[in-house]
Amino acid sequence: MSTRSRLAGFLAFTALTASLISPSVAADTAIKIGNTAPYSGPASAYGTIARAEAAYFQMLNDQGGINGRKIDFESLDDAYSPSKTVEQTRKLVEQDEVLAIFSAVGTAPNISVQKYLNIKRVPQLFVSSGATRWNDPKQFPWTVGFNPTYELEGRLYAKYILKTKPDAKIAVITPNEDAGKDYLRGFKDGLGEHVGQIVAETTYLTTDPTIDSQMVTMRESGADVFFAEATPKFAAQALRKAASMGWKPLTILPTVSNSVSAVLEPAGLENVIGVVTGLYLKDPTDPRWADDPAQKEFADWMKKYQPNASPGDLFNVQGYTVAQVMTAVLKNCNGDYSRANIIKQATNLKALELPMLLPGIKVQTEPDNVTPIRQIQMARFDGKSWALFGDVLSDK
Repeated sequence: MSTRSRLAGFLAFTALTASLISPSVAADTAIKIGNTAPYSGPASAYGTIARAEAAYFQMLNDQGGINGRKIDFESLDDAYSPSKTVEQTRKLVEQDEVLAIFSAVGTAPNISVQKYLNIKRVPQLFVSSGATRWNDPKQFPWTVGFNPTYELEGRLYAKYILKTKPDAKIAVITPNEDAGKDYLRGFKDGLGEHVGQIVAETTYLTTDPTIDSQMVTMRESGADVFFAEATPKFAAQALRKAASMGWKPLTILPTVSNSVSAVLEPAGLENVIGVVTGLYLKDPTDPRWADDPAQKEFADWMKKYQPNASPGDLFNVQGYTVAQVMTAVLKNCNGDYSRANIIKQATNLKALELPMLLPGIKVQTEPDNVTPIRQIQMARFDGKSWALFGDVLSDK
């Protein structure tokens, strides 16, 4: 090998090694984090989450930041398109040199960059999705989820159905992507020997204009329970179409699509009375929280930092809450903002209580179990807000 070839090989190796080292990307005056979110496209309702996060970090900066450092949060639109997510994430990592990717939205978009971020050793923190793959620290040690896993949620809904309607005939719709497959896997697992009670099972693509034909098929199946596992746009369509057809099954919405303003209002509140869901966050429209200090603080924050946003949108509560989790991680770093320490702190959160989590639900991570939220409580829509009932449920 020539000297020039050896030198070229050495420089290539050095460049690769440098890209894999866990650096402290934060400057002396700022901690730079970024994410992608669908501000446009078929899942644009989820853009609310990132807007709330940006507003929370603005409040934090107004208060002096963390240990005197401001949070520099850059959120880019990916339109819920995995190819766009790849492009925008590479920009955040390679050009903007963010310390971590935080709360990027969506299952398919996050899958598209998971291997890349893990190879680069860039923390992929508090993914805004409940896919099971976010809890795989052996294969993806730089990834941490946030939502309850879809499998867990599906199992709990199945158990609820068997308890309240043991002879149910069930129809299920899911998106034809990993998120839908996770939900369905957990749901069938929860049904166990009763899985044959599913009489209609259909899917949709996020690029579909409507799901009207699938809704007709499910009504004609004779189902009296409907698990509408869909993103907000399609969940609203499903609820509205069911009402227009006069189909009135017991309907279950997933946690990812139970926002009053983003889903129920577009469907028509008169059409969704009696729909049930799982919650882990306080619904700001629920009168039970009217005198709750945490709800009052949240409402004041909304008025000051998000005056044009819907105060009843649970996605605002999620953004507010996950930003608080990120804040706790950064505070626990005690000034060491290396990527290695960031992931260490994110995977060692001990029974963190946050103001807008439901009572009894805490954030907890361990190095071998990095799903922070592991409980939900069932709620029923009463025409104005989600009314909680029953106990806090877990998979234990």
